[in-house]
Amino acid sequence: MNVIYLDNNATTKVAPEVVDAMLPYLSEYYGNPSSMHSFGGDVAEKIKEARENVASLIGATADEIVFTSCGTESDGTAIRAAIESYPDRKHIVTSRVEHPAIKNLYETLSKKGYRVTFVPVDNQGHLDLDYLYRNLSDDTAVVSLMWANNETGVIFPIEEISQEIKDRGIVFHTDAVQAVGKLPIDIKETGVDLLSLTGHKLHAPKGIGVLYIRKGTKFSPFMIGGHQEKGRRGGTENVASIVGLGKAAELAKKHLDKDGYAHIGQLRDKLETSLLTRIPHSMVNGDREHRLLNTTSIAYEYVEGEAILLMMNEHGICASSGSACTSGSLEPSHVLRAMGVPFTAAHGSIRYSLSRYTTEEEIDVVIEKTPPIIERLRGMSPFWKDAMKSAAG
Repeated sequence: MNVIYLDNNATTKVAPEVVDAMLPYLSEYYGNPSSMHSFGGDVAEKIKEARENVASLIGATADEIVFTSCGTESDGTAIRAAIESYPDRKHIVTSRVEHPAIKNLYETLSKKGYRVTFVPVDNQGHLDLDYLYRNLSDDTAVVSLMWANNETGVIFPIEEISQEIKDRGIVFHTDAVQAVGKLPIDIKETGVDLLSLTGHKLHAPKGIGVLYIRKGTKFSPFMIGGHQEKGRRGGTENVASIVGLGKAAELAKKHLDKDGYAHIGQLRDKLETSLLTRIPHSMVNGDREHRLLNTTSIAYEYVEGEAILLMMNEHGICASSGSACTSGSLEPSHVLRAMGVPFTAAHGSIRYSLSRYTTEEEIDVVIEKTPPIIERLRGMSPFWKDAMKSAAG
């Protein structure tokens, strides 16, 4: 059975070019980049090249890039650095729809005496900016907001927000895990101080991430050890994965520069329009305009997302009922709850996320197989039968 992979917001295929770039650093070029000899020095040069490629992708300078193990480490390091740099400030601002890497950290910090403001969103997934700005104060240490939502794809106005808060002396962090490689980003044009990204969302391997630290930003390292990353993140470098991320960043920039994501958007729109047309009582979660081109979250009323996924899996179709870190829970997504999506729809919401490897033939199969799945499940659902009786009269 062929796999039709539409779960790219969870993780992506490692690009063949990335694999080829990594292989020599898993075998013949195994020197420690911190060594004095040229065998290690050659490896250090390759890390430098990768750092420059990542910096170029987001419009940063190479010395503002710190390699980490993943997006979660980057997020946690950014937040802890901010509050340690301003120990007298006990207020933090975030949103109600953040990834668990942020959400769960703030819930832990709130138990340690920090006051956390969770900015609400409307039914389209847009931040309440007035609420955000009203809650900033001299006690605010850090504002942390995702650039694009992992479930709905809705994009937050990070550039606008950064301009509003940059003169207040508040550290501004953005979790850009879903945005980097999918949106053109020029970090110099914003007031963002800290930015997190991870390799496995842009066709690099798992286990490698980045924290961007704007020049002049106060910073306290989380991983304390050797001199690596200019003392900002100790530990011998994960050379092969760093090289892979560098190559993936280079490929992503070329893809964005030639507007390669426009084709992905066309496939997403074909999938979305076809499913909404063929399946009654279905709807898109979130703003259909201001979102990532590769993402759609569709709610099918009166069925369970887990059952949909199991039946899709029988046809080799991979998608998600929410973020990968919370899948398996029977509770509706916290993102959809925050948006006020009705329970009957939130429970049956499926996220489809495409990549540059997605084909139109694959989309056609999903369009063909999904309506019968929903019809079959609704035929077994007492909630659907009750809803139809009520609608009839």
